[in-house]
Amino acid sequence: MGRFSEDSKLGVAGTPFTEDSGYDTARDSFEGENYVAGGCQLFRAQCFQEIGGYVPIRGGGIDWIAVMTARMKGWKVRSFAEKRFHHYRSLGTAEKGALGAAFDYGKRAYSLGGSPVWHVFRCLYRMKTRPYILSGTALASGYFWAALTRKKRHVSAEIIQFHRREQMRKLKSIFGTLLRFKKVDRFAANPGQINSR
Repeated sequence: MGRFSEDSKLGVAGTPFTEDSGYDTARDSFEGENYVAGGCQLFRAQCFQEIGGYVPIRGGGIDWIAVMTARMKGWKVRSFAEKRFHHYRSLGTAEKGALGAAFDYGKRAYSLGGSPVWHVFRCLYRMKTRPYILSGTALASGYFWAALTRKKRHVSAEIIQFHRREQMRKLKSIFGTLLRFKKVDRFAANPGQINSR
């Protein structure tokens, strides 16, 4: 609550999360400090009203839409890494295994308007995590299956454009850092920032 009182433009705040597998979003995700996962989203009332609250959609992603809409409307969204919350099962695995969850995440990435260029690199990156090649392949299959079947998109053209611009900015920053042979800080607001932690 102190963070909200310190910054009147802070609209959504929370913490990164961990899972039993050792996964930690502050270290392993490219969403970064400008994203707050749904399990720990705290909203300024004015921000929540301006974004229209949580918009229910089939297939999930209401927390992501809330954060993206808040950022698009000029609110700051911040995940504070000095604390964590813990997921007691891997995300998306309530009714299926890890590969089924990865396939569903691919479909969701398409339905939420993610860039195909970003998604290809995301899938390649995922191939280095268990179950390795299968994980990245399932993620790619879900996205491109959704594209081929013209799965309904659940967000406006405005959000898609905003989201894709952010993804391309991140990708450019990441590659710029790698080309300088520096370590990428995935949690920084600018993910291509050198990791000095």
